[in-house]
Amino acid sequence: MGLRRENFKMVGKLCVITLGMFGFGYALVPIYNAICEMTGINILALSEREVPGARPKLPANTQVDRSRTITVEFDVNTRGPWHFKPAVRSMEVHPGELSTVVYEFQNIQNRTMAAQAIPSYAPKQSAAHFNKLECFCFTQYTLAAGEKKEWPVAFIIDPRLPKDVTTITLSYTFFEVGGKVPQAPQDVAVQAPAVVLPKGADPV
Repeated sequence: MGLRRENFKMVGKLCVITLGMFGFGYALVPIYNAICEMTGINILALSEREVPGARPKLPANTQVDRSRTITVEFDVNTRGPWHFKPAVRSMEVHPGELSTVVYEFQNIQNRTMAAQAIPSYAPKQSAAHFNKLECFCFTQYTLAAGEKKEWPVAFIIDPRLPKDVTTITLSYTFFEVGGKVPQAPQDVAVQAPAVVLPKGADPV
């Protein structure tokens, strides 16, 4: 009889613990929200709380200077038999705005080659304000014969760019690594053939 009473007590305790766990689970969400409200950590966006299922909005980039527009021109120089060009020749951007341009390259030779690109900027003072987040420059690439590649360049122009700079030219020089660049043909002086005069004739 005593054993049965102990079993009933144990079952009662387990029931109380189970109910307490369920109650704690239901109370966990409002407790979590209250903690987030007090600490300001991981707080839900207003749109999420007002409209269930709404997508969270990313905070606006307050660093973008929409009062200014910079024209960025893209120029390429190739030293070798291949195709290399930007997808667009220029674009209008705001300082502080993230922009991307894609460069297209094709090895039109019948052999594998290794090449890389070096950037330059005009005017020169713009180089310190042209920040590239993604770029293929200074990286050596190996391309098979006829292989095509597309490389993005993601950049942000620093809002501290001098006010008098309204146009920036980003230029890439693409050259073969370890290859020989053909020299420019040199001018050869052409000498006139000697004229043989008949014997006894006076030269003009």
